[in-house]
Amino acid sequence: MIRFGIASYELNGRVAAGLSVGDALYDAQTVLKQATGDAAPVDVDALVRGWDQDGAAAVQQFEAAARAVADGSIDAKPLTGYRLRVPFTPRRIFAAASNYYEHAREMGTELAPREESTPYMFMKAETSVVPTLAEVRIPPQAERVDWEVELAVVIGKPGRHIAIEDALDYVAGYTVLNDVSARDLNRRTDYPFKHDWFRGKSFDTFGPLGPWLVPRACIAEPQNLRMMLTVNGETMQDGNTSEMIFSVAEQIHYLSSILTLQPGDVIATGTPTGVGMGRGIYLKPGDVMVASIEGIGSIENPLVQG
Repeated sequence: MIRFGIASYELNGRVAAGLSVGDALYDAQTVLKQATGDAAPVDVDALVRGWDQDGAAAVQQFEAAARAVADGSIDAKPLTGYRLRVPFTPRRIFAAASNYYEHAREMGTELAPREESTPYMFMKAETSVVPTLAEVRIPPQAERVDWEVELAVVIGKPGRHIAIEDALDYVAGYTVLNDVSARDLNRRTDYPFKHDWFRGKSFDTFGPLGPWLVPRACIAEPQNLRMMLTVNGETMQDGNTSEMIFSVAEQIHYLSSILTLQPGDVIATGTPTGVGMGRGIYLKPGDVMVASIEGIGSIENPLVQG
């Protein structure tokens, strides 16, 4: 299958769905009409919410359009002057803590043996989400703001007590999430509970997401994707999803043993080594982060004092 992404963009005050093919973005409605005859406008939020019913057909149509764009069988003109938005509105964001051994070591985290453990999940506010090129604001009370590139898994159909071997069937697709974290606010001394990941990771703008949604069918092996993050052009993180302690399927299985996963839920699956805290450096106004995952794309976000 040709690889493509489903995006949301804004141009001249109009918000619409986009189709990413190669390095270019096209208006989804225009190319779908040319390639398949379907002239209906595409609402990416509605598509994700109804993925269980309409996702397979939508992927076939988008793939036909992407193939027609790539082989030149339709007269498709790339968009210019657009602004990417968040691909869709996440329903909930679940996140995995310390899911890479090397990252756990750099953070000084002592893990139990894998066979004696389960994924450690927390929730990140969906209101933290911003698109690529949006500013990430450093809160005035935070002094140690850090980066974390993560593979974000988008759930496409409801599921409870999902077996590991069936887990990927519940995935609509994948995107990139930068789990920006205020390390100094992740810890507390005023309670006996020492960690507060919700506070440290849920500030507005602390969840850059995008650039688009790549359907599951386009990613043959989610456990073998290169992940990178640069700050001001310098490589900080360079890992691979194969290094996860608990796989995508295992995280879906675990979460579904607690609650019913729903279409539009996002699972941020953990970050590899190379974060700022491990290096003793933190983000400052004027810095620019670029988080990238092989087969998906890159998101770029500048830092400002906020």
